[in-house]
Amino acid sequence: MTTAEHPVLPRQSSPPDEGGGRPPEDRRRMIRRRLITATIIVLLIGVPAGYLLISAGQSRRSGQDKEAEASAQGLREGWPSRMQRRIFEVPIPGDAVDVQYYETNNWKASRMYVQFRTSSAGLDRFLSRLGSGRAALTDGDVTVGARDTKIAGWYFGHGVDWAGTTHTNKDPRPTQDITVDMTDPASPVVYVVSAATP
Repeated sequence: MTTAEHPVLPRQSSPPDEGGGRPPEDRRRMIRRRLITATIIVLLIGVPAGYLLISAGQSRRSGQDKEAEASAQGLREGWPSRMQRRIFEVPIPGDAVDVQYYETNNWKASRMYVQFRTSSAGLDRFLSRLGSGRAALTDGDVTVGARDTKIAGWYFGHGVDWAGTTHTNKDPRPTQDITVDMTDPASPVVYVVSAATP
């Protein structure tokens, strides 16, 4: 057979295997690198996004709680927080019961209204921690003004043994108007309006 009878065929490459001609070790390394890169991307994007979602939810709930407290009108049962008591300088004695409070804030002043029942000794402790004393109370005197009385929903009527005092401090410390129901001297009821100017 002559050369003319055998056509020249182009040289064919060997059939490709699964790795496109790369050895299995290179393929594994490439897959591992892609997996690590994908994991890093997920961590860099997913984790901060998750934190943002959690933080936004907590912030929204906290804002709703504060909004509900701010929109509440009148006294609410329970003790004011330790910080509120410190800011408004209202040292409620430990034996106090029926504790109620209400806080208002505006650009002129912040006020906290507090009511509680205590013992005779508890009243003395409360007044002394303020820097005052029982001698400062004036019989028959109601020191809480009409505006504050209306806001708190209190009623200082006749037939009750009232005694009151105003404990004044230098700014920016708060001033407290204190009125006490002394009808039962062993179990006085204390009404306090503590006003602080910003």
